[in-house]
Amino acid sequence: MDPTLTDALTAPLTDTVTLRPVRPEDAASYCEAIWRSREQVAPYEPRRPEHWYTPEFQATRFADQLKLDNAVPWVLAEGDRVIGTATLTNIVHGAWRNGDIGYWVDVAEAGKGLATAALTEVCRLADEVLLLHRIAASTNHDNTRSQRVLQKCGFEQFGFAPEYLHINGQWRDSKLYHRILNKRAPGEPPA
Repeated sequence: MDPTLTDALTAPLTDTVTLRPVRPEDAASYCEAIWRSREQVAPYEPRRPEHWYTPEFQATRFADQLKLDNAVPWVLAEGDRVIGTATLTNIVHGAWRNGDIGYWVDVAEAGKGLATAALTEVCRLADEVLLLHRIAASTNHDNTRSQRVLQKCGFEQFGFAPEYLHINGQWRDSKLYHRILNKRAPGEPPA
């Protein structure tokens, strides 16, 4: 990630929680949160090998993500404590100007509106800083909590994809959502 974008892609979510680009040194805190939330996220994620939960693996994964020019990996951080993530991937500019969003909040922090606050800020940053036109998301067909977050943030369901993602050991059906951020032509700055 371009270091000059780090400040531009950082935003407060609450008085104590900030959305900011991930850092390799977030790995240990991330591992604590994701380990605690394993049962909650298992039905909605690919099966993870045990090394996925190690700080060494995550530090390397975070460093690799930051090198990509088509992704923005954020954490929801309370001080140095990671309590969730939001990741914009598959970013394409030009006539497409799209990205795909994924997000997750620590089970200990669920129900506080943090996913909604994070997704709202990601949409604003994608519009104003990254100059995207549209963000897409998919959820397991039965993940009603995530679907409610998307709907609260202005996303609309536009499709249904049978056997879309290999989740928790099986090909799962997904509901497809998107949000149009603006009507600007490519290259046109925000108003």
